Amino acid sequence: MSSPLLNIGVAFGGVAPEHEVSVISGLQAAAALDRARYRPVPLYVAKDGTWYTGDRLLDPEAYQDLGRLRAEAVPVVLDPAAAPGTLNLVEAGKRGFFAGPPRRFRIDVMFLGFHGGEGENGGVQGLCETFNVPFTGSGVFGSALGMDKVLSKMLCRDQDIPIVDFEWFRESQWADHEEAWLDQVEEQLGYPVIIKPARLGSSIGIGKADDRAELDAAIEEALRYDDKVVIERAVQELREINCSVLGDPSQAQASVLEEPIRTDDELLSFQDKYMRGEGGSKSQPRGAKHNGDQAQGMASLDRLIPAPLSDEQTAEIRDLAVRIFQLFECAGVARLDFLIDGATGVYYFNEINTIPGSFSFYLWEPTGVPFDELTHRMIEIARRLHRQKNSRIRTYDVNLLSEKSLSGLKGAKS
Repeated sequence: MSSPLLNIGVAFGGVAPEHEVSVISGLQAAAALDRARYRPVPLYVAKDGTWYTGDRLLDPEAYQDLGRLRAEAVPVVLDPAAAPGTLNLVEAGKRGFFAGPPRRFRIDVMFLGFHGGEGENGGVQGLCETFNVPFTGSGVFGSALGMDKVLSKMLCRDQDIPIVDFEWFRESQWADHEEAWLDQVEEQLGYPVIIKPARLGSSIGIGKADDRAELDAAIEEALRYDDKVVIERAVQELREINCSVLGDPSQAQASVLEEPIRTDDELLSFQDKYMRGEGGSKSQPRGAKHNGDQAQGMASLDRLIPAPLSDEQTAEIRDLAVRIFQLFECAGVARLDFLIDGATGVYYFNEINTIPGSFSFYLWEPTGVPFDELTHRMIEIARRLHRQKNSRIRTYDVNLLSEKSLSGLKGAKS
């Protein structure tokens, strides 16, 4: 007798600048799920925060008319009375007198495909923890730490992991002290420098400065997206190398390496990563539906796989990627980005993406792990970690609210 299908809540969208990128990743994952094991239940979070479900949300072409799509989808809210270990989505909004009871949608495992914002920084992960439902990807700690480029760099620096020199500050520190901060960056880092919002991805809000005026303008641009800014010394003769890691804090493995192709010395932009059109890579997940090359997400980027590095460099970066993944207590699949100085060969940790674009499926296919198998392993990791958590004592049987205990508390207060 075959096992019943698991309902996989594929969550994507969200209130974040990377909303559209998340939609692409979520649809790719839903299309890649093995239908002999899993039933995808889409959970689309609109830009205003409204939650929707319904099979129509699995069709990429439907997103060309968001107004019509939202009208056809089913608005839902979380049902706090769901059975332990599951989530129930219950139909929301006004219903007619003869409409019957609101529809319910059970979710056995949450497959998180958010990029940025509360969907990747630990917020949604904490919600899943509160409802005690399995979810893919890193937990609250790893998600929050991975999202913050400043804290990530500080931890790696403490562990003797190579990083580029950097400065950082908050908007409140920048205000009315702009000239002093510009002086400090020039003195400590020089030019050129890279300016980034501290907790954003997909190259949104990132700039490069070769002089004071450009630095000032780039900082102001980054502050439009985050109140925390990080400024890094630019690596000369830059090469970018990415590695994906799959596993959990106790056991993990690294993928092949990739080197994104840059046509000049500038940084890869949002358009480079997601809007390459016909010039992009043709890698596609098995079984996925696409609406042109832009629907390929990170798979549309021109890249060299495997990255043209020596065997020694490749092994060192792969080992370091696993080390950082486990240091950050990550789980599921993540992508770690490194910088290499082409002149010296020195490499640096740049950042970690705990929910990478397209789930880095294109880095696993060369290792013999197609996208459907990758999603299966991510779900199995989520379920295993969930079982481990629930196998431990989670309550402590003591009654501090007994009459005697309460009288003692009153005495302590007095």
